[in-house]
Amino acid sequence: MKRKVIALLLASTMVLSMTACGGSGGDSGSSSGSTASSEGGGSGDNTLTVWTWDPNFNVYAIEKAAEIYAQDHEGFKVEVTEVLSDDIETNLTTAASAGDYSTLPDIFLMQDNSFQKYVANYPDIFTDLTDSGVDFSQFAEAKVAYSVVDGKNYGVPFDNGAVIAAYRTDYLEQAGFTIDDFTDITWSDFMEKAKVVKEKTGQPILTSQAGSPDLIMEMLQSCGASLFNEDGSVNIVGNDALKECMEIYVQMVEDGTLVEVTDWDQYVASLNNGTVASSINGCWIMASITAQEDQSGKWAITNMPRLERQENATNYSNNGGSSWAISSNCDNPELAMDFLNATFAGSTELYDDLLTAGTGAIATWSPAKESDVYAEPSEFFGGDAVNSKILGFSEQTPSNVTGPFYYDARNAVGTALSAITQQGADMDSEIEKAQDTVEFNMGG
Repeated sequence: MKRKVIALLLASTMVLSMTACGGSGGDSGSSSGSTASSEGGGSGDNTLTVWTWDPNFNVYAIEKAAEIYAQDHEGFKVEVTEVLSDDIETNLTTAASAGDYSTLPDIFLMQDNSFQKYVANYPDIFTDLTDSGVDFSQFAEAKVAYSVVDGKNYGVPFDNGAVIAAYRTDYLEQAGFTIDDFTDITWSDFMEKAKVVKEKTGQPILTSQAGSPDLIMEMLQSCGASLFNEDGSVNIVGNDALKECMEIYVQMVEDGTLVEVTDWDQYVASLNNGTVASSINGCWIMASITAQEDQSGKWAITNMPRLERQENATNYSNNGGSSWAISSNCDNPELAMDFLNATFAGSTELYDDLLTAGTGAIATWSPAKESDVYAEPSEFFGGDAVNSKILGFSEQTPSNVTGPFYYDARNAVGTALSAITQQGADMDSEIEKAQDTVEFNMGG
């Protein structure tokens, strides 16, 4: 299929996950506080234009990075335009369809799970960063893999999406457990203990947004499995890891130890109002948990359960996160590379500030965890040095295959899961439907 045809199809059918930092932020195109520039790269010899979303998270991060870089580079600044994640992707598609990249900024932020789709379909948008000077070995391997295509690096990793299992320790205590009883365990062990928690406390151990396959995707990546094969073909039918994940999920729904809720607001409410005993999600969920200040000291963090039938099973995974890209429209790619290398790939000062200034952004840059800031105990999470722990989780997370049609496959699995849990549909039949749907969308 011709690349322009693919572009038009993607522009009309784009469906993106709303988890993590994706889809959040303010109005598209609004100024972030610096002089905004909505299009075009290179506003001056020492100025870089940037697209990103969320003024309190990503915009703050890039502006703080510019402030630090300017300390040794007089006159340097960034001009940031706040653009929603899905609008960035739509703008990239539009530029590629028109063959006109002049509207693109020097630097833009991209969801990790979208990275390979856009590099594969629109390679002319991206600048190859393989020889940029960035030491990619200092980042978590799985994080780097999201923005690697054909052995070349196209993104500088930013925020951490490592999966955590956060538990209400007061509920565990009522059930006769401690956080250690839920550390380095299997899903079978977790499921049995979940029944005890439900019996002793009256609360399920997990909630999940109905129709969302987030937990399934986390479980898959924990053993390095994917919905695609290395050659890009669909890997849904006959995928034993996927079948095991879905069986666990469905059984927990039947047991009443996992309760499906209608939407994201209800999911967060279950954490804050005490109607669930734990959350297994990307580490960014801590911002929602800690919003309930009267629960300080009642939570603890450990790793997630592991699958049992999979040879490469681990207790570590990822959900969410993003990376910085340099567009082909950048007038001064050397400056852009040096800026990203000196800050997001080289500044403990930056990551310490991001962690303490209210953004809560946890690095995947390994040297960050050696700082005193990352070693500080969290009173909310029982005095544990959770930030250093989470960075360690990301270093042990297996990489997997995302590919250009990741969201098509993810959504198809979500549809199948919903049909099984809510309509009693046959699992094998729904898995076959999911495979057929993705293959159809791929033009196969």
